[in-house]
Formats: sequence, C-alpha cells, structure tokens
Amino acid sequence: MSEGIRDMVRETELSVKDLVYPIFVVPGKGVIQEVKLMPGVFRYSADMLAPVAKELKSLGIPAVLLFGVPEKKDSMASEAFSNDGAVQKAIAAIKEAEPSLVVITDVCLCAYTDHGHCGLIKGGAVDNDSTLEVLSKVALSHARAGADVVAPSDMMDGRVLAIRTALDESGYTNVSIMAYSAKYASAFYGPFREAADSAPRFGDRKTYQMDPANSDEAIREVELDIEEGADIVMVKPALGYLDIIRRVKKTFPVPVAAYSVSGEYAMIKAASAAEAIDEERAVLELLTCIKRAGADIIITYFAKDVARWLFTFL
Repeated sequence: MSEGIRDMVRETELSVKDLVYPIFVVPGKGVIQEVKLMPGVFRYSADMLAPVAKELKSLGIPAVLLFGVPEKKDSMASEAFSNDGAVQKAIAAIKEAEPSLVVITDVCLCAYTDHGHCGLIKGGAVDNDSTLEVLSKVALSHARAGADVVAPSDMMDGRVLAIRTALDESGYTNVSIMAYSAKYASAFYGPFREAADSAPRFGDRKTYQMDPANSDEAIREVELDIEEGADIVMVKPALGYLDIIRRVKKTFPVPVAAYSVSGEYAMIKAASAAEAIDEERAVLELLTCIKRAGADIIITYFAKDVARWLFTFL
C-alpha cells in the first residue's frame, strides 16, 4: 500500500490541537533552569514566560499546565494559595502575553508541604477531609489570577465537589475542572519530583493514589469525579495505562485527558541519546497510540517538538 493510500485510510490522526504543554514555575526573576533528569525541560520564573507563551501560540499549541515550586514550604502548604505565589504570577504573565492561551493549573499540595505529601498530615497520616478546604483555597487563588481550568491531582475523596462548590460560590462558574481521576501510584514520576521538588519525606502515596493492578477501581473513581462536577477526567500515566484510557472513553461521555509523564519522557530521551531509537518516530508513535486509545487531550513534555514535526510533515 502506498504512502498516499495509507494517509487516506488512516484511522487516527494526531493533531497539535490535542496537546497541552506542562511548565514548571518558580519564584524570583530571570530564572530559566534546565531540569537535570529531563533534557529540554526548564523551570521558569514568571517574568520569563512571555516568550514561552508566544512560542507556544505560534506553534498552535492551545494550552499549558502549570506546576509551582514555592520559595518556602510548611505544614499547611501556605504558598500554594498565596496571591503572590509562583503559579498565580505565572498565570497573570501568560494571560498578559497571550490571552487566548488556555491556562490549566495543577491543584495539589505536595510541592508546597514540608512533608511532601498531597494532603495535610494529622496523626502521622494524610487527612482527607481537612485537605479539602486547602485545595479549595488553592483553586480559588488560581481562578482569581485568571486560570481557565483547575486540575486537582491530589486524589483526595470529594475534592472535585469541594472545589466546584467553592468556585461557584465565588462566582467562578466558568472555570472548568480537569480532574486527575485515575492517577496511579507509579514508578514513572521520578523526574517530575526532581523538577517540582515534591518527593514525600516519609512513606509513599499508595494510600491515596491507585494500585497499578486495578482497572475497575479507575472506573469508579472517574464516575465519582463526574458526579461531583468534573468537566474533563484524566488518566495518569499514559503509556502503561492505555487500557484504562480506552475503558474510560468507552464508558463515559466526557472529554478524556492522558498525561504522558516525566518518566516516559526521560526514557525516550535517554534511548535517543544512546542512539537506540529514532526520537521523532518514537514520540509520534507513542502519542498516536495514546490518541488511538481514546484520549482527547494529551499532556506531554514533547508538545513543542511534536508541533514542529507535525508542521514539517504537513
């Protein structure tokens, strides 16, 4: 079959419009710092984001996902909901530079707490219910700064409803929620934890993130988030969980996002550096597989590269 005919009958088409580019933001000024374990990925201070936003817009990438790194950590994750926090300043900077760029913000406490867990600690363990109030304060601070979408990634029970209620009561009815609904306790988050300085100081996150062996549980988690008001649901990671993406897409009539995580990025970069694979072909194949599985939105650190490759192809 010729290339032209293959193009005509191709069932799945990857588009730049599917992509979301994650960005790590830090306090200070003039900061552009490469993440050691993720070649080509940087941490930025808010004042350095305008050129990034303009580049993304020129490439046709429609959205960013912001992760914050605080100046100080404490037991209550205070900087997560500060009006002068790194994420809050980054939202404003991006919206000033490119107002039409969709700004999604990660809502979690792990990078902001001195213990590195995604919720508040009581009695030596993560306390679900007391965490909800803080998560709602974080989401509200992002909405006030101009975020279009808030994305709770903490996996606390009831957090979507708590955030939706807080947003609506404060007049932010148009701010959407993209819930990390099926977020697994994965070994593929290591490079991210370096970038966000978010590794737990004790224990692990298996008590609130999902067991990689479970599939039915993912469906229950997604259903609960939709009932609580999630506009978009997410599966994370992507590569090892294509079956989950497929099940979610087949089961629920809502947009599905998939997060191709830092470990996936780092593996491909390392294999490419060792000349074991062709990076462009491998990345395009990986993301096409994620799209084929059912993802409407793909969060990937390769977004800028993919946009250039797709433009070159076209």
